[in-house]
Amino acid sequence: MGEDWRNAGFGVYVHWPFCAAKCPYCDFNSHVRKTVDQKSWANAYVAEIQSIAARTGNRVIDTIFFGGGTPSLMEPDTVDTVLSAIRENWTLSNTTEISLEANPTSVEASRFKGFADAGVNRISMGVQALNDTDLKALGRMHTAQEASQAFDIAKQNFDNVSFDLIYARQNQTLANWRTELNAALDMAVDHLSLYQLTIESGTRFGDLHARKRLRGLPPDDLAADMYDMTQDLCAAKGLPSYEISNHARPGAECRHNKIYWQYGDYAGIGPGAHGRLTFSGNRIATDTPLMPETWLEVIQSSGTATRDAETISAADQAAEYLMMSLRLTEGSDLSRVNALSKDRVNTQRMAQMIEDGFLTLDNQHLCTTTKGKVVLNAILGELLAIES
Repeated sequence: MGEDWRNAGFGVYVHWPFCAAKCPYCDFNSHVRKTVDQKSWANAYVAEIQSIAARTGNRVIDTIFFGGGTPSLMEPDTVDTVLSAIRENWTLSNTTEISLEANPTSVEASRFKGFADAGVNRISMGVQALNDTDLKALGRMHTAQEASQAFDIAKQNFDNVSFDLIYARQNQTLANWRTELNAALDMAVDHLSLYQLTIESGTRFGDLHARKRLRGLPPDDLAADMYDMTQDLCAAKGLPSYEISNHARPGAECRHNKIYWQYGDYAGIGPGAHGRLTFSGNRIATDTPLMPETWLEVIQSSGTATRDAETISAADQAAEYLMMSLRLTEGSDLSRVNALSKDRVNTQRMAQMIEDGFLTLDNQHLCTTTKGKVVLNAILGELLAIES
């Protein structure tokens, strides 16, 4: 059990917490600041990398992911400094995936070559919509034309390009979504993350929804039809789903996110970043301060802002692995679940859900069916229920 993380690998997540503007649907740890001292931030990232590497030892890194926030607001030199520190403290292979999230404004697109020179080999673009009316409603700062131009520049600089779209938006019809998704699929994209608009508390949309002022949201049955159509269209165009909301051409799956879903180890670096790290057979959940200024001050005063939040029990590890891996088309390895914590799965309820067509089981591999994916939370509640 102590080295279970090796089944999925080791990744590093770097959180850049700053955005040019806060989108009304976003509940991520992102903040608008007029100026950012990038040199100070680069130095802080280096210190945190050194601190965590001193504990993990010289592991081989499978993936690195710059998320946010808007990491494409980082200067290429800042990205280069962070990647140089990672190379100095861990080992990169010839196949290490290095991703960076980007917003497709013309200013940020001009930085793509600099990011590629620093070592980034995969770009994930926050497009969200392909028409200007919906982009404005979503609070995005780019136009559809800018998104298309930035995508072309990205394809010139990176072998693997992904972009995100949000569907089940205000006033969106099934026909609108079909047209938009087909347009996205015709752009020769390698990977698509396709998310249903979710109204989160604490966001501008959440506030409007609570006051019944967010109009035009599609009913649940229409959103479900959009999901089903998404699966069919993407599969027909050679980008089948490999996770509930993610589609890729064979070989272009996001390996960093698969480390999460396959329950590997990952170092979370930056404000609000969480991690899972194994030390001497113990799996530790780590966290960091949410506010950017607090995180930076703690680093500058003590060299690290990463805190060991808890030691994860064997039973909770098994539950976490199951909760994450059942999101994947490939599903969960029950022999791995049992190695972590025997009898963690309620086998009677599992058998019933297999009979009802929500799950399949083949040679110790448990997978959700198409109809099971849309009720995954309920399935997990049943699988992990402990009989008294």
